[in-house]
Amino acid sequence: MKKFDKKSLLLFVALGLLLSLSVAIIYLSLTTQPEPVESLGTIRLVVFCLLLPILIKYFLQLIIAPFYSIFEALGRLKYPPIEPLVTVLIPAWNEQVGIIKTLNSVLDAYYNNLEVIVINDGSTDKTHDLVTQFLSDYQHIQFCKPKIKYLRLPNGGKARALNQGLKFASGEIIITVDADSVMDKDTVTNLVKRFNDPKVGAVAGNVVIGNKKKPLAIIQQLEYLYGFFFKRADSVFNSVYIIGGAAAAYRKSVLKAVGGFDHQIITEDIEMSTRILAKGYKTRYAADAVVYTEGPADWTGLCNQRLRWKYGRILTFLKHRRLFFSNNKKHQPYLTFLILPLAVYAEFTLLLEGPLLLLFYGYTVFASDYFPLAFVIVLMSLIIGMQILFDSKRRFHANLLMLAPVAWIIFYIIDIVEFQALWRSLKRLIRRESLQWQRWVRAGVMN
Repeated sequence: MKKFDKKSLLLFVALGLLLSLSVAIIYLSLTTQPEPVESLGTIRLVVFCLLLPILIKYFLQLIIAPFYSIFEALGRLKYPPIEPLVTVLIPAWNEQVGIIKTLNSVLDAYYNNLEVIVINDGSTDKTHDLVTQFLSDYQHIQFCKPKIKYLRLPNGGKARALNQGLKFASGEIIITVDADSVMDKDTVTNLVKRFNDPKVGAVAGNVVIGNKKKPLAIIQQLEYLYGFFFKRADSVFNSVYIIGGAAAAYRKSVLKAVGGFDHQIITEDIEMSTRILAKGYKTRYAADAVVYTEGPADWTGLCNQRLRWKYGRILTFLKHRRLFFSNNKKHQPYLTFLILPLAVYAEFTLLLEGPLLLLFYGYTVFASDYFPLAFVIVLMSLIIGMQILFDSKRRFHANLLMLAPVAWIIFYIIDIVEFQALWRSLKRLIRRESLQWQRWVRAGVMN
C-alpha cells in the first residue's frame, strides 16, 4: 500500500475536519432559531442581489444540461455515412515526459481514416530524440496503421506551430491534442459524429485530470468535472465558447475561412472558438470524447496556468467585444446576452468576493442563521453527485464523492487562485505587458 506524504495526510485530516464542520452547520441550521437582525439582514440581501445574475445562470444551466442527453437520445446526432479523414495535430514544446504516451493513445484510436502530425516547437529537451526513435520503430510495424508526419520547427509559439501543422494536414476534420494528454480509444469517433451539421465549426471534448493521486490534482479533478458539466447546456444552444486545445476538433474549411490561429493571444484555443462563433458557426460539446490531461503539480504552476488562461480570455473578450449583446441573427442570444456578459460580470464579483464573503459569514455568525449556508452545502453535494452520475467516466470520478460535502470550501481555494490570476492580468493589461508560456514540472498524465 502506498504511503501518504505529510501534505496528503494533512489534506485528508483537513477534509475530515471540514466534513465535520459541514455536518455541524447543517445541524445548527435545523436546530437554531435565528434572532432577527434587521441591518445585517439587509446586508445579506444586498450580497444576494449582487450574486443573483450568476445564480440565475447556473440554475438555468443546471436545468438545461440534462436535455443534452435527451437531444442525443432523440437522434440529433448521427454518424456520418463515410468516415472523413481526420488529422490529429500534436504540438509539443519540451514534452519528453508525455509525448510517447500521447502518441500511442492517438494511434490506438478506434478510427480507421486517421493521420497524425507531431509539431516540435523548438523543444530543448529530449522530445526530438524520443519522437524520431518512435518513428523509426513505427515504420517497421505500420502496415495499415495511421500515417505520422513530423515537423521540427524553431520555437515560435503554439499558435504558429498549429498553423504550420495545418499546412500539411490532409484531413477534413482537425483534432488538436496536447502532448501531455492521453486520448480514449473512442474519442475521435465521438468528436467526429458531432459534425453532422455543416454549420458546426468546432467541437469540445471532455478534458479530465488524469494525475489524481495528489491533493492538488484532486482539487483540479473536481473543478474540471464541475466546469465541463455546464458545457452540456452551452452545447444545446450550439454556443460552447471555450474549446480547450487539449481536446478540440475543428472543420478544416472553417479554420481556413476564419484565418487560422491567432499568434497574438496566448490562449489561441479560446480565441479560435470565440471567433468561430462570431462568424456565425455552431460549436458543440462531446461529453463522451474524453481526453485525460496532466494538471499542474504545484501551486506556482497552477497560479501561472490560470494567469495565462485569465489574461488570454480578457484579450479575447476585448477582441470580440462586438459579440456581446449582439442582435445579429447569426449569433445565439443565449451566448451574446447571457453567457458572455455574465462571464465578465463573474470576474467583477470575483474582485469583490472577499468583502462579500465577510459580510455573508458575518451575518451567519451574528444572527445564528445557518440555513443559507446549509442550503449551499446540501445543494453543492447534490450537484456534484449528479455530475458524477451523468459523466461517462463516473467510475473514474468516484473518488470525488467523499469531497462533495466540502466542495464549497474547495471552490473557495480555487477562487483564491483565480483572484490572483485576475489581479495579475489586470496589472498586465494596464501596463500593456505581454505574457509568455511558463514552464512547470511534469510527472506524466496518468502518474
